[in-house]
Amino acid sequence: MTANPPPTAAPEISEVAPAQEAPKPLEEAPAEVKLTVEEEPQNDLTRKFTEAEWAKVKELRTTLPLIFEEAFKGKENPQAPVDLWGVNVDPARVDDARVSVILVKFLRARNLNVEEAGKMLTSTLKWREEYKAAETADEEFPQDVFGGIGFVAGRDKEGRPITYNVYGGNKDLKAVFGDFDRFMRWRVGLMEKGLKLIDFETVDSMVQVHDYEGVGMGSRDANSKRAASEATKIFGDYYPELLHKKFFVNVPIFMTWIFWLFKAIVPAATFGKLQVVGTGPSTIGKEMLKIVDKDQLPKKYGGEAEALQ
Repeated sequence: MTANPPPTAAPEISEVAPAQEAPKPLEEAPAEVKLTVEEEPQNDLTRKFTEAEWAKVKELRTTLPLIFEEAFKGKENPQAPVDLWGVNVDPARVDDARVSVILVKFLRARNLNVEEAGKMLTSTLKWREEYKAAETADEEFPQDVFGGIGFVAGRDKEGRPITYNVYGGNKDLKAVFGDFDRFMRWRVGLMEKGLKLIDFETVDSMVQVHDYEGVGMGSRDANSKRAASEATKIFGDYYPELLHKKFFVNVPIFMTWIFWLFKAIVPAATFGKLQVVGTGPSTIGKEMLKIVDKDQLPKKYGGEAEALQ
């Protein structure tokens, strides 16, 4: 209850003052109005953000309208929501925690520099629009050419999808790489298929296995080298921070030294995700079974699952 005001001094009078009416009771102050502030949408992944990451995510999010304006310049409605890795990104809304998970990937790839992360996101949106990247996951490619060289199969113990690139799966290099543009769309499609299995709520990355069984000195030609270079650029520029772990298995001795060159040219955090494993199910399984259950890993790699197909 509100306290009565302190008494004031009696007025000076030269004669008896007339009687005054009793003071009216004071009305109680209105109850304090509590403003409802909408909490930041959260999921298992956003709860792991650092304070610095949250601050940068919020800052980057305020620039989304400008990013969309630049990425979709010339479109009738450049502010329309778009699909990015299976998540609907609307520059006018902030109520989806999955969007924050995606934004922080661009920030981490650029050391939390908002301006640079914004440029990377702009380029990604522009490229995806022009390349029709999302459509590659549903495109059909000849099975006799690509049926044995790439798969998405199983998950690791945390639920991350596992993709396999089998470089010796088709030794007809002309068939695989002869149509360069077709190969690149197939390769991007394999990545997009893996992304479809990521929910960005509990899982935000994937495991990759690169199998070099059967690869020899003559297993690379000009087109295959060009394809490897282009794939590295595409995934580095437009798919940041989506790799949890990459295993290089059945690697010929003459190729192992190449991977140590990566140490000098890739960030330490990225290099730490790469692991060269020996040959054979027992050796490969010894390493991969640390993060993948037996029933999710093909027998060829030391697990109990059937063939990848």
